[in-house]
Amino acid sequence: MLDAMSRERRDALLGLLLIAPTVLVLGAVIVYPLLSAIALSFQSVYTPTLEGHWVGLANYRELLGSGGFWAALLTTAIWTAGTLTLQIVIGVAMALLLHQNILFRSLARSLVLFPYFLSTVVAVLVWRWLFNDLYGIVNHGLMAAGIIDAPVNWLGAMPNAMFSIMVVGAWKFFPFVVIAVLARLQTIPESLYEAARIDGAGPISRFFDVTLPQLREVLTIVILLRTVWDFKEFDLIYLMTGGGPVNGTRTLPLIVYQQAFGLNQMGMAAAYAVSMMLVMLVFMLAYLQRARKAAA
Repeated sequence: MLDAMSRERRDALLGLLLIAPTVLVLGAVIVYPLLSAIALSFQSVYTPTLEGHWVGLANYRELLGSGGFWAALLTTAIWTAGTLTLQIVIGVAMALLLHQNILFRSLARSLVLFPYFLSTVVAVLVWRWLFNDLYGIVNHGLMAAGIIDAPVNWLGAMPNAMFSIMVVGAWKFFPFVVIAVLARLQTIPESLYEAARIDGAGPISRFFDVTLPQLREVLTIVILLRTVWDFKEFDLIYLMTGGGPVNGTRTLPLIVYQQAFGLNQMGMAAAYAVSMMLVMLVFMLAYLQRARKAAA
């Protein structure tokens, strides 16, 4: 009995020793920066010198009382909902196409990942050229087709700017949806489709009655993950429009950057970041709840 208990203690100690490096790394790269950001949010800190003083909840009172926070939150929600919808629609459609026995299917599956792996800076440079109101190919093509009579200012006017960054965001990130959905499509039993065909179901009926229910679990996880990632997207929007025109595309991540490095108010920037984290925490809790149900 004593030998068994002693062996259990040694195993438990060995387990703690093995997991200790991981815990230390997570604490260094996640817990410490998080606690530091929360502490900064209660201070008024000048960014160049990082000197400041305690102000308590003053940053949060100013944040919640300003129209800038709520406007940016609404803009962030619109951007997230719009680009996520496009990603899901395009991603599912492309996954269904690549699941078929088409010519050069393997090559097409490889090429569809190209936007996801392409550098954001390079992608933005290409799209800014495409959307240029003077010599951009988008305006040239639309005018040649007779759809528009004059060049459209895609990035310098609203709501064109919001629509443009949604399109670029959807193009950049839809391959993630393709990967997840295509992997699930390959595991759906063919017998389900055979039974649906016997019952007289057409392609559209088979999609809604067989395919979509089978994709529900993976789509839920994809939507939750992409919602969190799109909500905190910074570099694509900053490089495309810089938050303009007239703050029309200024999202919460851009406000954090402007407060910290434009206005040199690191404490206020931390308050915005913490508020943004609390909003994303709702999506993270939904994801964890969904993952727990799936594991059960």
